[in-house]
Amino acid sequence: MTPIQNRYEFLLFFDVKDGNPNGDPDSGNAPRIDPEDGHGLVSDVALKRRIRNYAQAAGASIFVQHGTNLNRPIFEAHVETGGFDGTKTKDKVEAARRWMCEKFFDVRTFGAVMSTGANAGQVRGPVQITFARSLEPIFPAEFSITRGAVAEDVKNAKTLEDYLRWEAGQPEDKLRTMGRKSQVAYGLYMAKGFISAHLAQGTGFSQADLKLLVEALLNMFEHDRSASKGHMATRRLYLFKHVGNGDPGNAEQNKRQALLGCAPAHRLLDLGEVVSVRRLDESKPPRSFADYQIMADPQKLPKGVVMLELGEWDEEKFDAWMGGAHA
Repeated sequence: MTPIQNRYEFLLFFDVKDGNPNGDPDSGNAPRIDPEDGHGLVSDVALKRRIRNYAQAAGASIFVQHGTNLNRPIFEAHVETGGFDGTKTKDKVEAARRWMCEKFFDVRTFGAVMSTGANAGQVRGPVQITFARSLEPIFPAEFSITRGAVAEDVKNAKTLEDYLRWEAGQPEDKLRTMGRKSQVAYGLYMAKGFISAHLAQGTGFSQADLKLLVEALLNMFEHDRSASKGHMATRRLYLFKHVGNGDPGNAEQNKRQALLGCAPAHRLLDLGEVVSVRRLDESKPPRSFADYQIMADPQKLPKGVVMLELGEWDEEKFDAWMGGAHA
C-alpha cells in the first residue's frame, strides 16, 4: 500500500438527542462535562472505538478488539515474521512492528503501544482526534427507572426448582428494583482531526485507509445504537487537503507543501475561520440540528488547501475529490 502524500485535517459535527453520548465512570456514568463551563465532552477514545467497530464491520482487521488479549496478535506477528525464540532484538521487534502495521487498520491509523508480551514496539499513528466538545453547555438529567425483575444471587441454589421456590417465597415488591439513567436532551458536538502524511510514511496509512476512515466517521453511529445513547448522528464532515500552491514550474515545492502542509491547522479548524456555526433562535434552548446553521466559505481557505463537505457518505463524490487536480 502506498502511503498518502498529502496532509489533511477534518472537522466533525455530530449530535445526540435524549441520550448519553459518553458516560464518565468517575461520575456514575453521567455524560462527560467540562466542570468549568458546562460544555459536554466525548473522549477521543470513544470516537476511535466507534471507528474501529465500523471498520471491523466493513471487513478490516482490527488490533484493539473487545474482550481480547493484545499480546496474542503481538505474538502472532513474531510467528509470522520468523518465529519467537524468546529474544527481543531490534530487528525482530521491527519486523513484528511492520507486520502489525500491514495487518491492522487501527495500527496504521491511530498507532499503538505494542511493547508488551513478545514486543512489537510502538507506532505513532498519523490520525489523531481531539475530545469532542458541545457547542453549547449541556444539562444532563437523571431519571429514576424501575426494572420489573431482580438479579439475586440465591444462596445454596443448585437446581431450577431451588430458584422457583425462592421466587415463590418472595413478596411481589421484592422482585423489582430501581435504577437511574442519565441523558442529554440535545447537544451538537464538534471534534477536530489531524492526518499527518509524514507519519503515514512509517505506518503505510494509504488512500484506501483514508477512504475507510471518512466512511466510518460518517456512518459510525448507525452501527452503535443502544438504549442509553439515544439518537446520535454525524451531521457534517469537513475534510481539508493540502495540495501545494499549484505552481506548475516547481513540482518539488508542491510535493513538499502537500506533505508538510500549506497552513497551520487552526486556520482551518477554528470556528469563524472557514467554517462557522450559529444558532437560529437564541431565545430557546436547542433541541435539534435544525436549530443550527453551519456554513463554510471556500473563499477563506488558505492558498494551497482544498475542502470537501459531506453530510453523508458519498463514495462517488469522495473519489472525484481525491482524484481531482485541485488547480
